[in-house]
Amino acid sequence: MRSDKIKKGLERVPHRALLHATGLSRKDLARPFIGVATSFTDLIPGHIGMRDLERFIERGICYGGGVPFFFGVPGICDGIAMGHLGMCYPLALREIIADTIETVCNAHSLDGIVCLTNCDKITPGMLMGVARLNIPAIIVTAGPMLSGRLRQRKLAFVHDTYEALARAKKGEISDKELTCLELEACPGAGSCQGLYTANTMACITETLGMSLPGCATALAISAKKRRIAQASGERIVELVRKNITPLDIITKQSMENAITVDMALGGSSNTVLHLMAIAHEAAIPLHLKTFDSVSRRTPHITNLEPAGPHFMEDLEYAGGVPAVLKRLRAKLHNTLNLSGERLFAIADNSRIDDEEVIRPLQKVYHTQGGIAVLYGNLAPEGAVVKQSAVNAKMMRFSGRAKVFNREEEAMQAILCNKIKKGDCVVIRYEGPSGGPGMREMLAPTSAIVGMGLADSVALITDGRFSGGTKGPCIGHISPEAASGGPIAILKDNDIITIDIPHRKLEVKLSDSEIKHRLKTVKTVPPKINTGYLARYARMVSSADKGAVLR
Repeated sequence: MRSDKIKKGLERVPHRALLHATGLSRKDLARPFIGVATSFTDLIPGHIGMRDLERFIERGICYGGGVPFFFGVPGICDGIAMGHLGMCYPLALREIIADTIETVCNAHSLDGIVCLTNCDKITPGMLMGVARLNIPAIIVTAGPMLSGRLRQRKLAFVHDTYEALARAKKGEISDKELTCLELEACPGAGSCQGLYTANTMACITETLGMSLPGCATALAISAKKRRIAQASGERIVELVRKNITPLDIITKQSMENAITVDMALGGSSNTVLHLMAIAHEAAIPLHLKTFDSVSRRTPHITNLEPAGPHFMEDLEYAGGVPAVLKRLRAKLHNTLNLSGERLFAIADNSRIDDEEVIRPLQKVYHTQGGIAVLYGNLAPEGAVVKQSAVNAKMMRFSGRAKVFNREEEAMQAILCNKIKKGDCVVIRYEGPSGGPGMREMLAPTSAIVGMGLADSVALITDGRFSGGTKGPCIGHISPEAASGGPIAILKDNDIITIDIPHRKLEVKLSDSEIKHRLKTVKTVPPKINTGYLARYARMVSSADKGAVLR
């Protein structure tokens, strides 16, 4: 076993003494050492229920004949970090998590690892870490939150908080109702109820084969989730004994499956960054154009929040990811799940219990998948839009640029009625390096919706968007402004054209004018010059490369 490095031989007497100090018996030293990387924290609703799941993972590891060792991984709630400089940290945290898993597992020569995760950047960070390590690993996502309720109306986090605050600003919602929404929109433990980044990543993880079938949509409060946690603990010991590692599971074909399911679900645009980063760690070539080509041939078959009326609980009761695999079977590769099952067997053994939640291929919501990749003189290296959340009449748009160098300035302009119909809000210097950390723009995009401008105003940025964003909101513009990308040259009232069907994002300027402006553009100083984020800004790659550290 890998752990023999720290527990066998005469020269390991001091090591064994320290292991015995933790309470291990002589018998324990003959068993596989299993790390449990837990991101439990009181700060994140999606993670507050993990203490319970830790018990069941521990039970499973012990039943399987292993020895569990728990260690902590930091977590950030994107919703709480949103709309201020706190949002510079979540994407940067992804790298810290991957480094933490590598560091702890290698320093202690652990034989395998269970990763207990849930929210936005924590799940991809853990997948990056285990792909880099390539020791037996299994991911347990802690599950979605139930919908809220207000007078029999189902509530979702984004629609009933971020969008509601803009409606309150317009006087459409009373203070009393707004307070009720605050109290009821998020009723307890779990990742936010829609197909935002956390839940999209959970579905992708299950599709990749890195979590047990049914894990992604099993609700945070459910006994089913406990059983999956225990089964995951048992299974990791088997994976160690059979030496089945992440790179046996994460392959080019399973990555294509993950992208296909992502497109069919209409998931968060953040998954583009995360899948590219995971592929980077697994040494699998993956280009931004792949997402667009897969999207063009994959129908959009579910319509979950924020784009549609359904919630993660509806997807769970419709059959979860296995049912989605059943629907898409002809478009997928027969890859291996770490349960030992093949994808086709998982699909064949599933049921689709709601044909409206998971539509037949003859009755899809859209003929193309959720994400489109745009190019043009504003995005020579690409930009990303969640096209499944864009109203049909806004798929083509031309508008006047209203340019801001930071999110807070744009948010103030939106709430103060300075953004009018026909405007294109431009938020720049928010990319991976310029942000730094590539902040999500959920606050301004939700404010645009709440102010009633979703069908007449677009937003483009070198930052990124929450999975909760809807409307013609284009992010990941590369190169970013801080790297001298064309978005840096924009001025108020420049005409921006967006053509999603033809994958175009352009400014109506001549090539000579663009070249002239690029030569004369003034550099905006970094927002943060100290600490981790200053180092991150110097080392991070562009969004079209997954925003990984170089």
